[in-house]
Amino acid sequence: MDSLSQWIIYSDHHYLLVNKPAGIPVQDDQTGDKSLIRLMQAYCKHDLYLIHRIDRPVSGAVLFAKNKEAQAFLSNENEKKNFLKTYLALVPKTEIEEKGTWIDYLVHDKKKFKSSVVSDSTMKDAKKAILHYSIIRKLDNYNILEITTETGRFHQIRAQLSFRNIPIKGDVKYGARRGNKDRSIGLHAWKIEWMHHTLHKKMMFTIDPPESFIQMRITE
Repeated sequence: MDSLSQWIIYSDHHYLLVNKPAGIPVQDDQTGDKSLIRLMQAYCKHDLYLIHRIDRPVSGAVLFAKNKEAQAFLSNENEKKNFLKTYLALVPKTEIEEKGTWIDYLVHDKKKFKSSVVSDSTMKDAKKAILHYSIIRKLDNYNILEITTETGRFHQIRAQLSFRNIPIKGDVKYGARRGNKDRSIGLHAWKIEWMHHTLHKKMMFTIDPPESFIQMRITE
């Protein structure tokens, strides 16, 4: 495992921004594998408070609060849509508009640990999911999408892309033809923006995708 210090993008008395490698759960799960929050708490030698999550096979930005004041502030900012996250997704090339907005209704199947798009918005447990995308790069066999969401549904990006027959590369759970050797998927938490409650300024960071993400583009 790489030195944990190499994962740290930003740190002060209130916040810790980490570049999570794919394959590590953000928080403890049923596998018992070491989670990002446990690893970083051990490294920092104090408690951390989770602000948001990204899936285990996803890489990129994860922000922690170092105290309850920062946690409460960011939770409020998140509710007001002032806590912004932008993703990169590597998907099979197909005929879609250059940019657009997808509005779907998702149902989370807790037994299968998966979300599905449903046609009936009145269906029990169906929740609205709003996603904005634009194609930022076209490759021979793939497109790279820049994605933001207005809603934070379980596996939202993965489910909405799969529903349109453009599953994220390597995401066999949602219809990709084959997995990636490192069990990652072609989804990366690329940019993150939040207001710093003591510095009173907007914090903005861009985290480049890992080499494995770049290599995905030329493996097929």
